Amino acid sequence: MASVRLDNVRKVYDNGKVAVAGASFAVADGELLVLVGPSGCGKTTLLRAIAGLETITSGTIAIDGRTVNDLAPRERDIAMVFQNYALYPHMTVAENLAFGLKLRGHPRPEIEKRVADAARMLGLEDLLHARPRRLSGGQRQRVALGRALVREPKVFLLDEPLSNLDAKLRVAMRVEIARLHHRLNATMVYVTHDQIEAMTLGQRIVVLNDGEVQQIDTPMRLYAEPANLFVAGFLGSPAMNFFRGRLRDDAGALEMDSASLSLDGLQTSGLPLEEMRGRELVLGLRPEHLQRANTNASAASLAQFDATLEVVEPVGNEVFLNMRFGGVELVARVQPQVLPAPGATLRMTFDPSRLHAFDAETGRRIVA
Repeated sequence: MASVRLDNVRKVYDNGKVAVAGASFAVADGELLVLVGPSGCGKTTLLRAIAGLETITSGTIAIDGRTVNDLAPRERDIAMVFQNYALYPHMTVAENLAFGLKLRGHPRPEIEKRVADAARMLGLEDLLHARPRRLSGGQRQRVALGRALVREPKVFLLDEPLSNLDAKLRVAMRVEIARLHHRLNATMVYVTHDQIEAMTLGQRIVVLNDGEVQQIDTPMRLYAEPANLFVAGFLGSPAMNFFRGRLRDDAGALEMDSASLSLDGLQTSGLPLEEMRGRELVLGLRPEHLQRANTNASAASLAQFDATLEVVEPVGNEVFLNMRFGGVELVARVQPQVLPAPGATLRMTFDPSRLHAFDAETGRRIVA
């Protein structure tokens, strides 16, 4: 396997559109790195640039310490897995797996061994003589993975490989890919727009938006310490709740357009209050940190407010409460419980130490 390094990679199309604006990051040898972001953010362009399928405007791409800017795709020793499988319909599974090796002139015994090893690893042994039209979506994706696997490349590049599968199959294939990575200790760069997929698969994640890298870190660090409003709102399901307003000089409340959010206990939250006072802010709170108040929730260390319940979403072992506080839409993630009907007023509470503070103008997170 090998490392991958991008230094200030920029891609500008002929029409002037900036697809990637100076991306820099490294993928360690044996690491599974995920590129995630909304459609059009530049993640697939970056993956294609690593593969050599997209010419970059400026910057440097290196694989295993070797600059590959001017190398053709076949000279970069990478293997790519596409979302549409790209299987040859007239070939059997075995022939699809072997095709790339035959083109490169590998001897037949070696091809047969690699195909057999990949089939065994991916559970395709009973399907080697079948053609793609007989396979399910999950089986076809395993063949596409196997075709990359037999190449034994330095780097695997996966472009939204699960997007054509139904929800149940996506979960199963996520586990399959994680197991495969663990078994091979392979260097993988994985593109997805699905933040759940990114969080569950990536050892580290590169969050992209509008062609720019927003933050690079481990999944849990990104979730707990988002660098800006975009990362905070993009990662997490349901998304983070946001309160926009101006912090009163005494830091006792956030004055919003249509309501005032009492912030009892904020003094001990650890947030940089001197920097925040009188400033236009966005305060963020994860849905799991917003709970219904109970008889023990009146302590001064907890903030409370009344919200109107609009929609209740039971999802098995938890319930999502969709509410409105002033003009703000909120979601709370709570344990299953007996709830009043929509339209009722709920007393909600949260620990101010769980708040994230962002500058309203720049979107950057405010830290002590």
